[in-house]
Amino acid sequence: MTCMVLALGSLPVFDLDLPKLLVLGVIALIVFGPERLPGLMAQAGRALRELRRMAEGAKSELQQNLGPEFSQFDINDINPRHFVRKHLLDDMGDPISLADTSGSNGATPTGRSTPTVTLSPGERPPYDAEAT
Repeated sequence: MTCMVLALGSLPVFDLDLPKLLVLGVIALIVFGPERLPGLMAQAGRALRELRRMAEGAKSELQQNLGPEFSQFDINDINPRHFVRKHLLDDMGDPISLADTSGSNGATPTGRSTPTVTLSPGERPPYDAEAT
């Protein structure tokens, strides 16, 4: 139990850190008493296990019912956090795409060439009032 509490203390679970979890544990001990608390914790563990089993069953049933067109479908793509990380942030971490977005011939992915303008020291970059 101590290892689990320490592991949860480092992860933000509902914005709960180790001191907040300890305070909640002491409050639960006072409210429910030392006799009923282990039974309640076991019941909560069984409920969580059942909830995870139901979620896995729903996930597998969804994947089976989607048909062969969606065989490559990953259920995690529905999660907005995973979607943003997969499609936006993974591309940002690629040093090649950050260093050279214009390709080898100076053309952007749309096919247009981008002129390279070098500013003199102290010179201000051009400002487009309609772009902001």
